[in-house]
Amino acid sequence: MTTFTTPSTVLVLGANGRFGAVAAQAFAHAGWTVLAQARREPAHLPAGARHLAIGLDDVEGLVAAARGSRTVVHAVNPPYTRWSAEALPLARLGMDIAARLGATFLLPGNVYNFGAGMPAVLAEHTPQRPTERKGAIRCAMEAELEARASRGLRSVVLRAGDFFGGGTGSWLDLVIAKSLRAGRLTYPGPLDRVHAWAYLPDLARAAVALAGRDDAPAFARFHFEGHALTGAELLDAVERAAIAIGAGRARPLRRARMPWALMRAGGLGVPMWREIAEMRYLWDVPHALDGRALRAAVGPLPETDLDTAMVATLRALGHGARTAVHARAAAA
Repeated sequence: MTTFTTPSTVLVLGANGRFGAVAAQAFAHAGWTVLAQARREPAHLPAGARHLAIGLDDVEGLVAAARGSRTVVHAVNPPYTRWSAEALPLARLGMDIAARLGATFLLPGNVYNFGAGMPAVLAEHTPQRPTERKGAIRCAMEAELEARASRGLRSVVLRAGDFFGGGTGSWLDLVIAKSLRAGRLTYPGPLDRVHAWAYLPDLARAAVALAGRDDAPAFARFHFEGHALTGAELLDAVERAAIAIGAGRARPLRRARMPWALMRAGGLGVPMWREIAEMRYLWDVPHALDGRALRAAVGPLPETDLDTAMVATLRALGHGARTAVHARAAAA
Protein backbone atom coordinates (compact mmCIF):
# COMPACT_ATOMS: atom_id res chain seq x y z
CA MET A 1 0.00 0.00 0.00
CA THR A 2 1.36 3.42 -0.96
CA THR A 3 1.99 5.80 1.93
CA PHE A 4 2.57 9.54 1.71
CA THR A 5 4.65 11.90 3.79
CA THR A 6 3.71 15.38 4.93
CA PRO A 7 4.99 18.21 2.70
CA SER A 8 8.67 18.95 3.16
CA THR A 9 11.27 21.05 1.31
CA VAL A 10 11.84 20.81 -2.44
CA LEU A 11 14.76 22.23 -4.41
CA VAL A 12 13.73 23.14 -7.96
CA LEU A 13 16.76 23.37 -10.25
CA GLY A 14 16.07 25.62 -13.23
CA ALA A 15 13.10 27.40 -11.67
CA ASN A 16 12.98 29.93 -14.51
CA GLY A 17 12.19 27.24 -17.07
CA ARG A 18 8.66 26.29 -18.06
CA PHE A 19 8.45 23.06 -16.07
CA GLY A 20 10.49 24.50 -13.20
CA ALA A 21 8.24 27.54 -12.79
CA VAL A 22 5.03 25.51 -12.84
CA ALA A 23 6.50 22.84 -10.55
CA ALA A 24 7.51 25.52 -8.01
CA GLN A 25 3.93 26.79 -7.99
CA ALA A 26 2.47 23.28 -7.62
CA PHE A 27 4.76 22.31 -4.74
CA ALA A 28 4.07 25.60 -2.95
CA HIS A 29 0.31 25.14 -3.42
CA ALA A 30 0.62 21.67 -1.86
CA GLY A 31 2.29 23.12 1.23
CA TRP A 32 5.94 22.36 0.45
CA THR A 33 8.74 24.79 1.22
CA VAL A 34 10.15 25.75 -2.18
CA LEU A 35 13.77 26.61 -2.91
CA ALA A 36 13.95 27.97 -6.45
CA GLN A 37 17.40 27.75 -8.04
CA ALA A 38 18.01 30.10 -10.96
CA ARG A 39 20.60 32.71 -11.80
CA ARG A 40 17.84 35.30 -12.21
CA GLU A 41 14.96 35.57 -9.76
CA PRO A 42 11.87 33.89 -11.25
CA ALA A 43 9.22 36.34 -12.40
CA HIS A 44 6.43 34.49 -10.60
CA LEU A 45 8.04 33.11 -7.47
CA PRO A 46 5.40 31.48 -5.24
CA ALA A 47 4.61 33.16 -1.93
CA GLY A 48 6.99 31.89 0.71
CA ALA A 49 9.47 30.44 -1.80
CA ARG A 50 13.15 31.36 -1.58
CA HIS A 51 15.27 32.19 -4.60
CA LEU A 52 18.75 30.63 -4.69
CA ALA A 53 20.88 32.65 -7.12
CA ILE A 54 23.57 29.96 -7.17
CA GLY A 55 24.91 28.38 -10.34
CA LEU A 56 24.29 24.68 -10.86
CA ASP A 57 28.04 24.10 -11.04
CA ASP A 58 28.43 25.35 -7.45
CA VAL A 59 27.49 22.02 -5.91
CA GLU A 60 28.90 22.91 -2.50
CA GLY A 61 27.01 26.19 -2.38
CA LEU A 62 23.70 24.64 -3.40
CA VAL A 63 24.03 21.75 -0.96
CA ALA A 64 24.72 24.18 1.88
CA ALA A 65 21.78 26.43 0.91
CA ALA A 66 19.32 23.56 0.36
CA ARG A 67 20.18 21.34 3.30
CA GLY A 68 17.12 19.45 4.49
CA SER A 69 15.50 19.18 1.04
CA ARG A 70 13.58 15.96 0.53
CA THR A 71 13.26 16.22 -3.26
CA VAL A 72 15.34 17.78 -6.05
CA VAL A 73 13.36 18.56 -9.23
CA HIS A 74 15.74 18.72 -12.20
CA ALA A 75 13.96 21.22 -14.44
CA VAL A 76 17.19 22.39 -16.12
CA ASN A 77 16.85 22.48 -19.90
CA PRO A 78 19.69 24.03 -21.94
CA PRO A 79 18.96 25.69 -25.30
CA TYR A 80 18.11 23.18 -28.01
CA THR A 81 21.23 24.04 -29.99
CA ARG A 82 23.39 23.20 -26.96
CA TRP A 83 21.27 20.38 -25.60
CA SER A 84 23.37 17.52 -26.96
CA ALA A 85 26.53 18.89 -25.36
CA GLU A 86 25.14 20.19 -22.07
CA ALA A 87 22.10 18.15 -21.03
CA LEU A 88 23.92 15.12 -19.59
CA PRO A 89 26.66 17.07 -17.73
CA LEU A 90 24.00 19.32 -16.17
CA ALA A 91 21.91 16.31 -15.17
CA ARG A 92 24.95 14.78 -13.50
CA LEU A 93 25.41 17.97 -11.46
CA GLY A 94 21.77 17.69 -10.38
CA MET A 95 22.30 14.05 -9.41
CA ASP A 96 25.37 15.00 -7.39
CA ILE A 97 23.40 17.67 -5.52
CA ALA A 98 20.54 15.27 -4.76
CA ALA A 99 22.98 12.59 -3.57
CA ARG A 100 24.75 15.03 -1.25
CA LEU A 101 21.41 16.17 0.17
CA GLY A 102 20.10 12.63 0.59
CA ALA A 103 17.10 13.74 -1.50
CA THR A 104 15.09 12.05 -4.23
CA PHE A 105 16.03 13.23 -7.74
CA LEU A 106 12.99 13.82 -9.95
CA LEU A 107 13.64 14.02 -13.69
CA PRO A 108 10.95 15.08 -16.18
CA GLY A 109 11.46 12.71 -19.09
CA ASN A 110 10.16 12.60 -22.64
CA VAL A 111 9.58 10.09 -25.43
CA TYR A 112 12.90 10.60 -27.26
CA ASN A 113 14.17 7.36 -25.68
CA PHE A 114 11.97 5.17 -27.88
CA GLY A 115 13.08 6.33 -31.32
CA ALA A 116 11.36 6.29 -34.69
CA GLY A 117 10.31 2.66 -34.31
CA MET A 118 8.30 3.23 -31.15
CA PRO A 119 4.94 1.48 -30.75
CA ALA A 120 1.65 3.34 -30.59
CA VAL A 121 1.36 3.00 -26.80
CA LEU A 122 4.41 3.55 -24.57
CA ALA A 123 4.58 1.89 -21.16
CA GLU A 124 7.35 1.91 -18.57
CA HIS A 125 8.61 -1.47 -19.82
CA THR A 126 8.64 -0.50 -23.52
CA PRO A 127 12.17 -1.12 -24.91
CA GLN A 128 14.19 2.07 -25.35
CA ARG A 129 15.67 2.15 -28.86
CA PRO A 130 16.68 5.73 -29.69
CA THR A 131 17.37 6.62 -33.29
CA GLU A 132 18.95 10.08 -32.84
CA ARG A 133 21.41 11.87 -30.55
CA LYS A 134 18.95 13.41 -28.14
CA GLY A 135 17.26 10.08 -27.53
CA ALA A 136 20.58 8.39 -26.83
CA ILE A 137 21.41 11.10 -24.29
CA ARG A 138 18.02 10.70 -22.62
CA CYS A 139 18.69 6.97 -22.33
CA ALA A 140 22.13 7.68 -20.85
CA MET A 141 20.56 9.94 -18.21
CA GLU A 142 18.14 7.24 -17.11
CA ALA A 143 20.81 4.52 -17.20
CA GLU A 144 22.99 6.62 -14.92
CA LEU A 145 20.13 7.15 -12.49
CA GLU A 146 19.53 3.41 -12.41
CA ALA A 147 23.23 2.74 -11.81
CA ARG A 148 23.45 5.33 -9.02
CA ALA A 149 20.57 3.66 -7.19
CA SER A 150 23.02 1.01 -5.98
CA ARG A 151 25.12 3.83 -4.50
CA GLY A 152 22.25 5.34 -2.54
CA LEU A 153 20.65 7.88 -4.90
CA ARG A 154 16.87 7.62 -5.02
CA SER A 155 15.35 8.86 -8.26
CA VAL A 156 12.20 8.87 -10.34
CA VAL A 157 11.59 9.67 -14.02
CA LEU A 158 8.22 11.21 -14.84
CA ARG A 159 7.83 10.85 -18.61
CA ALA A 160 5.41 13.02 -20.56
CA GLY A 161 4.61 14.18 -24.06
CA ASP A 162 5.09 17.68 -25.47
CA PHE A 163 4.25 20.45 -23.01
CA PHE A 164 1.55 23.06 -23.41
CA GLY A 165 0.41 25.65 -20.92
CA GLY A 166 2.68 27.32 -18.39
CA GLY A 167 4.06 30.08 -20.58
CA THR A 168 5.87 30.41 -23.88
CA GLY A 169 8.40 28.19 -25.59
CA SER A 170 6.33 25.19 -26.71
CA TRP A 171 5.34 23.84 -30.10
CA LEU A 172 1.88 25.26 -29.45
CA ASP A 173 2.91 28.92 -29.27
CA LEU A 174 6.09 28.81 -31.39
CA VAL A 175 4.55 26.97 -34.35
CA ILE A 176 0.94 25.77 -34.11
CA ALA A 177 -0.78 28.96 -32.86
CA LYS A 178 1.98 31.39 -33.84
CA SER A 179 -0.19 32.91 -36.60
CA LEU A 180 -3.50 32.61 -34.77
CA ARG A 181 -4.16 36.36 -34.98
CA ALA A 182 -3.68 36.15 -38.74
CA GLY A 183 -6.30 33.40 -38.91
CA ARG A 184 -3.91 30.49 -39.50
CA LEU A 185 -2.82 27.38 -37.60
CA THR A 186 0.25 25.37 -38.60
CA TYR A 187 0.68 21.70 -37.68
CA PRO A 188 4.05 19.90 -37.84
CA GLY A 189 2.74 16.52 -39.01
CA PRO A 190 -0.09 14.60 -40.68
CA LEU A 191 -3.43 15.46 -39.08
CA ASP A 192 -4.43 11.82 -38.57
CA ARG A 193 -1.47 10.79 -36.33
CA VAL A 194 -1.80 10.62 -32.54
CA HIS A 195 0.70 12.74 -30.60
CA ALA A 196 1.23 12.84 -26.81
CA TRP A 197 0.69 16.17 -25.02
CA ALA A 198 1.02 17.16 -21.35
CA TYR A 199 -0.76 20.16 -19.83
CA LEU A 200 1.97 21.49 -17.54
CA PRO A 201 -0.12 22.28 -14.43
CA ASP A 202 -1.44 18.69 -14.44
CA LEU A 203 2.06 17.27 -14.95
CA ALA A 204 3.41 19.37 -12.08
CA ARG A 205 0.70 18.07 -9.75
CA ALA A 206 1.71 14.53 -10.70
CA ALA A 207 5.31 15.40 -9.77
CA VAL A 208 4.15 16.61 -6.36
CA ALA A 209 2.24 13.38 -5.81
CA LEU A 210 5.29 11.26 -6.67
CA ALA A 211 7.54 13.36 -4.43
CA GLY A 212 5.22 12.74 -1.51
CA ARG A 213 5.53 8.95 -1.54
CA ASP A 214 7.17 7.28 1.44
CA ASP A 215 7.50 3.82 -0.09
CA ALA A 216 9.09 4.66 -3.46
CA PRO A 217 11.74 2.25 -4.82
CA ALA A 218 15.33 3.43 -5.30
CA PHE A 219 14.69 3.99 -9.01
CA ALA A 220 11.39 4.15 -10.85
CA ARG A 221 9.88 5.34 -14.09
CA PHE A 222 6.31 6.54 -14.51
CA HIS A 223 4.41 7.71 -17.56
CA PHE A 224 2.04 10.66 -17.49
CA GLU A 225 -0.87 9.98 -19.84
CA GLY A 226 -1.90 13.58 -20.55
CA HIS A 227 -3.81 14.17 -23.78
CA ALA A 228 -3.28 11.83 -26.76
CA LEU A 229 -4.60 13.72 -29.79
CA THR A 230 -4.50 13.53 -33.53
CA GLY A 231 -3.37 16.70 -35.25
CA ALA A 232 -6.95 17.39 -36.30
CA GLU A 233 -8.20 16.99 -32.71
CA LEU A 234 -5.58 19.38 -31.39
CA LEU A 235 -6.31 22.04 -34.02
CA ASP A 236 -10.04 21.69 -33.36
CA ALA A 237 -9.36 22.30 -29.65
CA VAL A 238 -7.26 25.40 -30.42
CA GLU A 239 -10.00 26.74 -32.67
CA ARG A 240 -12.73 26.12 -30.06
CA ALA A 241 -10.64 27.86 -27.41
CA ALA A 242 -9.90 30.81 -29.69
CA ILE A 243 -13.60 31.29 -30.36
CA ALA A 244 -14.43 30.93 -26.65
CA ILE A 245 -12.11 33.80 -25.65
CA GLY A 246 -12.88 36.02 -28.61
CA ALA A 247 -9.61 35.41 -30.39
CA GLY A 248 -11.08 33.39 -33.24
CA ARG A 249 -12.76 34.52 -36.44
CA ALA A 250 -16.23 33.97 -37.78
CA ARG A 251 -14.88 31.80 -40.56
CA PRO A 252 -12.78 28.65 -39.84
CA LEU A 253 -9.06 29.17 -39.30
CA ARG A 254 -6.83 28.23 -42.22
CA ARG A 255 -4.68 25.14 -41.59
CA ALA A 256 -1.18 24.75 -42.95
CA ARG A 257 1.63 22.19 -42.76
CA MET A 258 5.08 22.95 -41.42
CA PRO A 259 7.63 23.30 -44.27
CA TRP A 260 9.99 20.49 -43.26
CA ALA A 261 11.90 20.52 -46.56
CA LEU A 262 12.76 24.18 -45.97
CA MET A 263 13.74 23.41 -42.36
CA ARG A 264 16.13 20.66 -43.47
CA ALA A 265 17.70 22.83 -46.16
CA GLY A 266 17.94 25.82 -43.85
CA GLY A 267 19.49 23.66 -41.16
CA LEU A 268 22.79 23.85 -43.03
CA GLY A 269 23.08 27.45 -41.91
CA VAL A 270 20.63 27.73 -38.99
CA PRO A 271 21.57 25.36 -36.14
CA MET A 272 18.15 25.56 -34.47
CA TRP A 273 16.41 24.41 -37.65
CA ARG A 274 18.82 21.48 -37.91
CA GLU A 275 18.07 20.40 -34.35
CA ILE A 276 14.32 20.65 -34.87
CA ALA A 277 14.41 18.77 -38.18
CA GLU A 278 16.20 15.87 -36.49
CA MET A 279 13.07 15.26 -34.40
CA ARG A 280 10.52 15.27 -37.22
CA TYR A 281 9.70 11.59 -36.68
CA LEU A 282 7.83 12.50 -33.49
CA TRP A 283 5.08 13.98 -35.65
CA ASP A 284 5.00 11.13 -38.17
CA VAL A 285 4.97 8.20 -35.72
CA PRO A 286 1.74 7.84 -33.68
CA HIS A 287 2.38 7.56 -29.94
CA ALA A 288 0.59 7.85 -26.61
CA LEU A 289 1.65 7.23 -23.01
CA ASP A 290 0.14 4.55 -20.78
CA GLY A 291 -0.54 6.21 -17.41
CA ARG A 292 -1.87 3.20 -15.47
CA ALA A 293 1.28 2.61 -13.41
CA LEU A 294 1.33 6.25 -12.27
CA ARG A 295 -2.30 6.10 -11.19
CA ALA A 296 -1.65 2.86 -9.33
CA ALA A 297 1.28 4.47 -7.50
CA VAL A 298 -0.33 7.75 -6.40
CA GLY A 299 -4.05 7.27 -6.91
CA PRO A 300 -6.35 9.45 -9.04
CA LEU A 301 -4.79 12.67 -10.26
CA PRO A 302 -6.53 15.94 -11.21
CA GLU A 303 -7.03 16.04 -14.95
CA THR A 304 -7.88 19.31 -16.69
CA ASP A 305 -10.19 18.69 -19.63
CA LEU A 306 -8.77 19.66 -23.00
CA ASP A 307 -11.01 22.65 -23.69
CA THR A 308 -10.41 24.21 -20.26
CA ALA A 309 -6.65 23.65 -20.60
CA MET A 310 -6.55 25.16 -24.07
CA VAL A 311 -8.55 28.24 -23.06
CA ALA A 312 -6.17 28.83 -20.13
CA THR A 313 -3.17 28.32 -22.42
CA LEU A 314 -4.31 30.82 -25.05
CA ARG A 315 -5.28 33.37 -22.41
CA ALA A 316 -1.82 33.07 -20.83
CA LEU A 317 -0.33 33.76 -24.26
CA GLY A 318 -2.32 37.00 -24.44
CA HIS A 319 -4.68 36.11 -27.26
CA GLY A 320 -8.04 36.95 -25.70
CA ALA A 321 -6.83 40.10 -23.95
CA ARG A 322 -5.26 41.52 -27.07
CA THR A 323 -8.42 40.92 -29.13
CA ALA A 324 -10.51 42.76 -26.53
CA VAL A 325 -8.16 45.78 -26.61
CA HIS A 326 -8.37 45.94 -30.37
CA ALA A 327 -12.15 45.69 -30.25
CA ARG A 328 -12.41 48.63 -27.85
CA ALA A 329 -10.05 50.68 -29.99
CA ALA A 330 -12.09 49.98 -33.12
CA ALA A 331 -15.32 51.02 -31.39
CA ALA A 332 -13.89 54.33 -30.13
